[in-house]
Parts: sequence; C-alpha cells; structure tokens
Amino acid sequence: MTNTDRPQRIGIIAGRGDLPRHIIAALQSSGRDFFVLAIEGQAEPATVAGVAHAWVGLGQVGYGFATLKAAGVGLVVFAGAVKRPSLFSLKLDAKGAALIAKIGIRSMGDDGLLRAVSDAFEEEGFAMVGADELLKSLVVGEGSLGRFKPDALAMNDLQRGLQVALALGTLDVGQAVVVQQGIVLGVEAIEGTDALIDRATILRRDGLGGVLVKVMKPGQDRRFDLPTLGPETVSRAAAAGLRGIGFEAGSVIILNQTEAVARADAAGIFLHGLAAAK
Repeated sequence: MTNTDRPQRIGIIAGRGDLPRHIIAALQSSGRDFFVLAIEGQAEPATVAGVAHAWVGLGQVGYGFATLKAAGVGLVVFAGAVKRPSLFSLKLDAKGAALIAKIGIRSMGDDGLLRAVSDAFEEEGFAMVGADELLKSLVVGEGSLGRFKPDALAMNDLQRGLQVALALGTLDVGQAVVVQQGIVLGVEAIEGTDALIDRATILRRDGLGGVLVKVMKPGQDRRFDLPTLGPETVSRAAAAGLRGIGFEAGSVIILNQTEAVARADAAGIFLHGLAAAK
C-alpha cells in the first residue's frame, strides 16, 4: 500500500504560487480529507478560503507540528515556493531553534535544509508524500506540447541548457538556465525563474532567441520543491523573446497545462519535454 492509498488526513504545507490550490482542488475532487497549514507571508489568503486551515510562521515549528496533530493529519505534502528569510528575522520557538541547531551547515543549501525538515516531520510521526503523487496528470513526459517544436538550433540550445542546469543542480544551486546560441545568458539562484528570465532579457544577443530549460536537481528528493511551470512562465518567456521552454520529462509539473499550451501556441513558442540521464 502506498502513502496515497492510506485513509489518512493529508496536511498541505502551503507556500506561494498556484501549486497549493491545484492540490486542494485535486483532493476535493477525489473526496480526500485534508487540512492546510498556510505559511504566513508566503501563502495567499485566497488559497485557504473556505477550507480547513491554520496559519503558521516559519519559525513556529512546534506550533505547526501540534496543529497538524490536533487536526488528525497523518500524511504531509509540501506545496508552493517559500522565500527563505534571514535566520535573524525568524521568530523561532523551541522546536524551531532545535531544528536550526541540528541542521547546522546544511542550512546553507536547499537540499540539505529540506532533508533536515523531512527528518523532523518523520520523527514527529508524519509520513511524507510528493506533490507529483497527488497530481500525476500534471507531470509531463518527453516530446512537444502544442503546435510548435524546436528546430535543430533550438535543440542544441536545449541540450546545452540541460547539461548546464543538471551540473548546477549537483551543486544545489538552482533548477533553471537560459541559453541563446550556445551561450548561457543566466542561471537560476535564489531569485527564482521569473527573475532569471527578466535578467536574461537584458543580456540577450541579436539573432534567434534563446531557450529556458528547467530540471529537477540530480538526487533531489521528489517530495520537495519539484520544479513547476505554468501559463505565466510561458507568457514571460515569450515577452522576453525566447523561442521556447524545455523541461525535464517526468520531473516537472506543468500547472494549468491547457492554458499554458494555448499561450505557447498563440506566442509561437514551444514547450518540449527532454529526457535526462542522471
């Protein structure tokens, strides 16, 4: 029996973006019972409107555990981006302080931090489930979506971007890169994909536009921070003069896929799933 087969209430740890809303809708459609623990300053109030929820500060680890247990949660899924604050700005409770002390140097990278958080939840008796297990239809395979496909020059940029993005991922840096005519215009770090596209726009060269490539970091725990794309990313890429978007097949969630493909078709750019051997 898998985690998703167990008749346990699911706790959604909700951050920024559309992913928490998609998970809520999927659970409502399937009749699964759930409770949302929304992170203050990250999740949008509209995300939790009309559903069972509570708000928690990033430093309120003990309160978060207690709230989930009181709500009868057995499974936990992390959904949505979280802008990591300065350690000095966190109002840590006792469990939060103990967790930070335990993490130590691992807190310098996302993967180490997320592994430590996962360990903490499991030590409290919660089982973890990945967003992709609840949204399987949104994880796309190889090949092109929509009407447009990459030509040979675009495929060269896509393969170059894939190579660079995976290399960056092994260093726990980011999940995306922009490449134009074989030249890396920008790599994603803490600023996120939208800011990467904006920065690459300033650096673009004359001639054929570049491509955005998004991947999952090699060795990344699929239960956390699975990369996502959506209609807004498509529109931003098109406005930046990019020829298309490549994503690692089977490892990237595409939100509002019908709308994302429609925007790509209207803009004349491609969405293409790339196989990546890791």
